[in-house]
Amino acid sequence: MNTPSGSLPGGTWPLGDLTVTRFGYGAMQLAGPGVMGPPADRDGALAVLREAAALGITHIDTAGAYGPRMTNQLIREALHPCPASLHLVTKVGAVRDQQGGWPPARRPEDLRRAVRENLEDLGLDALDVVNLRLGDAQGPRSGSLAEPFETLVELQQQGLIRHLGVSNATAEQVAEAQAIAPIVCVQNMYNLAHRQDDELIDELADNGIAYVPFFPLGGFTPLQSTALSAVATRLDATPMSVALAWLLQRSPNILLIPGTSSVAHLRENVTGAGLALSHDELAELDKIGH
Repeated sequence: MNTPSGSLPGGTWPLGDLTVTRFGYGAMQLAGPGVMGPPADRDGALAVLREAAALGITHIDTAGAYGPRMTNQLIREALHPCPASLHLVTKVGAVRDQQGGWPPARRPEDLRRAVRENLEDLGLDALDVVNLRLGDAQGPRSGSLAEPFETLVELQQQGLIRHLGVSNATAEQVAEAQAIAPIVCVQNMYNLAHRQDDELIDELADNGIAYVPFFPLGGFTPLQSTALSAVATRLDATPMSVALAWLLQRSPNILLIPGTSSVAHLRENVTGAGLALSHDELAELDKIGH
């Protein structure tokens, strides 16, 4: 049964002229171990994508580097042709090496090839949103983004990209991007325990720009906190549910993209994110990252 998007936790948020559910889905975990190669359970991966759409989720995050190219191909197999309400957000600026690393690939020719491959693998004529991935696997790195970002602006002017964003970026790089062309989102690591972007989130909210935390549940090292566990126990909920609910209540411009390769876990995440946290519970949780 389809669930109206308005009934998903958090409602919706605009990405430029697109409207997406604040509760989205991150497809990274659909690839094989280490985000390399095909999934162990291909039918299961396709089922997760179809369930996300059936639940009313209209924001799916992906990247050509996942697999590499595998996750995009799964999305196409499961959902093509996508309904007009479903929006795919991808990233360029990094590739995979044989050791499973994520080396940068931000030369103009790298970015043009990446956009072309995303279009091909997703079966699209234009990409809804493309994030320029900056920094490296250890996090953001300072430095100008002008050359790679201007390359994406050129591709946008050619009609291959509708909207732009940045990922793994410093606040200075976000400002530099905004001075070159409008952006609709920033995708950085952020969760209850990693609060380095608090000021940036509030600035973006004032400007109507989405903030999309990756690793909202801690990533490969799940969030561990006695305060989080205590609140979860009192609410008879899982710590991960509380962490997702906190993010939705932290700021209206935060969009969630928790990933999973399980239909049951996807449904649990949707339900969990709908928890209503009291003022006292929010204050208790706020202390974790400070």
